[in-house]
Amino acid sequence: MKKNTRNLYFERMNTVLLHIQSHLDKNLSLDELAALTCFSPTHFHRIFKGMLGETVADHIRRIRLERAALRLAGGRQSVTGAAFDAGYETVESFSRAFKKMFGCPPSKYPERHWDAMYDRFPGLIHYRPDAARATFSLENRKETTMEVRIENVDAMRVAFIRKTGPYNQCEDAWKRLCAWAGPRGQLGGDAKFLGVGHDDPQVTPPDKIRYDACVTVGADAEGEGEVGIQTVGGGRYAVTTHKGPYGNLEGTYAELMGGWLPQSGERLGDNLCFELYRNDPQSTPPEELLTDIYISLE
Repeated sequence: MKKNTRNLYFERMNTVLLHIQSHLDKNLSLDELAALTCFSPTHFHRIFKGMLGETVADHIRRIRLERAALRLAGGRQSVTGAAFDAGYETVESFSRAFKKMFGCPPSKYPERHWDAMYDRFPGLIHYRPDAARATFSLENRKETTMEVRIENVDAMRVAFIRKTGPYNQCEDAWKRLCAWAGPRGQLGGDAKFLGVGHDDPQVTPPDKIRYDACVTVGADAEGEGEVGIQTVGGGRYAVTTHKGPYGNLEGTYAELMGGWLPQSGERLGDNLCFELYRNDPQSTPPEELLTDIYISLE
């Protein structure tokens, strides 16, 4: 493991965590936080989730609630003031979220709850009143045992149809792509079926998510109508195999990019990340589906 590269990921996450806790009263946008790490918003979100164990939005929401709990426990703020400071528009919505998190309404929150909070949410980074001077350590994060291999991937020429919308609604794009490729002899035994997901579904609104259904084609294939031609691959990639439903892929992405990547000593590259589907979802039970996830490396 390249220690210096691993420390780079920790330092970038620490910078973000300190910024969040020092600016809880401001609108913390994903683009702003990602810029602090020099990652794209999509990559940043997956790395953050993998390293911290929760999404960026969930982390900010929880930290604001923890700050409110500390202020309430010390008798330094009213419930109404705590609700507005935590970003809630009504006391009612704040009270519901508070009770769900701490097990009691904010008006009944005693001092002892604060001391027990660390046991209630083990392994997470918590709110600190002295955020500007706090040192966050991610070294105690459990190291991943994910099996990952490094491959040099040749550039692949693919025909594709882009689908805009939720990832679980891409079947029609695949049907149209195969209907185009079949009569043109592009679905032979060597054809590979790839997916390029351009967006993180926990960040991008469902109706804005971009997905390219792709099949490898020969040099003579030309795009037509909605079918385009592009190049996927070409360079070093980290590869892991996801077994199970496509709906669970996001968790594997988070572990790969937020667990394996920081401890590997590798850095993200600029090529497209993609998925290689190794069996047919029409004839394979969901729990037996195999998907190779490729993320670009420098």
